[in-house]
Amino acid sequence: MRKYIPVSLLIILPGIILYMLSCTAGSCFEETESYIKASFYDNATTKLLAPDSLTLYGLNNDSMIYNKSISVQPALIPLNSSTDSCTFVIQINGVNDTIVFKYSSYPHLISKECGYTFYHHIDTVRNYTKHLIKDIYTANSTITNLNVENIRIFY
Repeated sequence: MRKYIPVSLLIILPGIILYMLSCTAGSCFEETESYIKASFYDNATTKLLAPDSLTLYGLNNDSMIYNKSISVQPALIPLNSSTDSCTFVIQINGVNDTIVFKYSSYPHLISKECGYTFYHHIDTVRNYTKHLIKDIYTANSTITNLNVENIRIFY
């Protein structure tokens, strides 16, 4: 006498095997976004000093990055990889200034699991208004996904 295997088992079993083989062992645990890491310094003492209130948004778009945030240190500023410059309005303790970043962007492979991101290289940083910000110093002109200070804002 012959035993028959149910048809539903013949359909489900290969599906389960294919599903288990298609899963990858690792997931993406790395940072995938590249931001300018801007630290704030007291102009008189040249020591780190987080602003009491920080508002930051891109000029000519509706992207609010920080809205009256308290004690931000460092500020993470995103750059647009499809352009070569970005202008931001930064409000420190209620006083507005405008900063313009000129940069170049290039793709970078993080890993197989995480895929690609864009790294940037800062060419120039301009502080067009000097109401509160006295100076901006570029500490590291290469913008990556690593936690490295890129610019210092003295106010």
